[in-house]
Amino acid sequence: MSLSAEIKKQIIQNIERLTAKGAEYTDARFYTHDDTETLLLYDGNLEANDTTFESGLGVRVLYGGAWGFAATSNVKEIDACFDQACKNAMTAAKLVRVPLKMGKKPAHRGAFSSPIKQDPFDVSLKEKLDFLGAIDARLKEDWIIKRYVYAEFQKKNIYFFNSEGTEVERKLRNVFGKMMIMALDSDGQMQRRSQELFTTGKGTRGYEMLTDPALFSGHAERIKDELGQLIKADALEYGRRSVILLPGQGFLQVHETIGHPLELDRILGYELSYAGGSFVNLDSFGKLKYGSDKLSVSAFGGIENSPGSFGFDDEGSPERDYLLIDKGVLVNALSSRAMVDEANQKAGRTIFTESGGAARATAFYRAPIDRMTNVNILPGKDGTLEDIIASTKDGIVLDNPVSWSIGSNREHFHFGCEIAWEVKDGKKTRILRNPTYQGHTVEFYNSLSAVGDASTWKVWQVDNCGKGEPNQVMQLGHGIPVVRFDNVITGERK
Repeated sequence: MSLSAEIKKQIIQNIERLTAKGAEYTDARFYTHDDTETLLLYDGNLEANDTTFESGLGVRVLYGGAWGFAATSNVKEIDACFDQACKNAMTAAKLVRVPLKMGKKPAHRGAFSSPIKQDPFDVSLKEKLDFLGAIDARLKEDWIIKRYVYAEFQKKNIYFFNSEGTEVERKLRNVFGKMMIMALDSDGQMQRRSQELFTTGKGTRGYEMLTDPALFSGHAERIKDELGQLIKADALEYGRRSVILLPGQGFLQVHETIGHPLELDRILGYELSYAGGSFVNLDSFGKLKYGSDKLSVSAFGGIENSPGSFGFDDEGSPERDYLLIDKGVLVNALSSRAMVDEANQKAGRTIFTESGGAARATAFYRAPIDRMTNVNILPGKDGTLEDIIASTKDGIVLDNPVSWSIGSNREHFHFGCEIAWEVKDGKKTRILRNPTYQGHTVEFYNSLSAVGDASTWKVWQVDNCGKGEPNQVMQLGHGIPVVRFDNVITGERK
């Protein structure tokens, strides 16, 4: 379903009406589709078969330096929705301490569509369940206690308009998948091994991605074999050693200790009550040595196939490709237009020249806030995983998170992983269970000693990044190569 000419005309007329009424800026997002299908097989049984359909309008109004927001799913209430957003802004303006500004941007028109071959919503339920069931059958063994096979499909058609004359149409498609198996180890503790659907950053992201054995379904036998070894393995002993993170663990390391602390609204002191703030401040940009010279981190990164690739953000800004960290030095943040203006005002200098295109909302009934897009460690020149292992004297290779604990300002962390492989004198030896590692964020990234080449780089999909009150769950991606950090605290002290 596309947006009708009548509704489009009504939205534009209301934007013009509020501008004449004194609004400094107005935008509107109309979702003709916001559909999600979730399928879950638990021990071979269909545990979830849920489909949701949503559509509606969200309106933001900037009046007197304050935001007002309103939303409706009733097309008969479009005029009233604009009036309520304006009323909310006028009320908020009486209390505002830091007047917000959007600045002036030229109008532009554009469109973005996720590249797909086969729309997952056109695939029959039987075909999807047969596919997931075949994976479950390959995972089944008497010694495996629990099996979990999951898929989720998303369709969003979004039309954006603002008072500057910008008009943007987006057709977004996302596909997620996960398999997990669990078994008891020699101490009676539950161990697990899992695999999530990932991308290479290239290609299409329709149903065909889920059925690609290299990206998902072909990993069933591997994780079953690794779990069989894991339940017989020794536990990791406490000590300092090198840690080599595979993309399945590296994505969460980046997500929690680079992505979230570089969201500009956090840096400015917003969103603290839900998921903490940031150790970064406005004086950090251009000065803070966030990591070693081997650390370069981008936002977006030109990735064609990722849930963090969406063309335009939820205030109409084109998605940008730029560096957040350049050879270890912090240079930019994930940002929206109003946050950029506030940050520059507070700093008394121009830190940010334009929005990072990171204003994102989870649905039509939520206002956009600063969110991650694709936050990626750029590939390095230290070769393959095997090359990095060969140059490691004493370390472990880690994959897939089990638990995580993050400091209130993202200044330190503690992660537990599914599995570790011991590395001694350049060779990968035995599997170890219950691996953990911890560190202080800046110290940890400054210990980065090896970054794998492009052959090790994979885009890990995130389907459940939470932020905001009320909570907004967002989708994004992280392009991560194999990375090594030295002298890291690993294991638990007895």
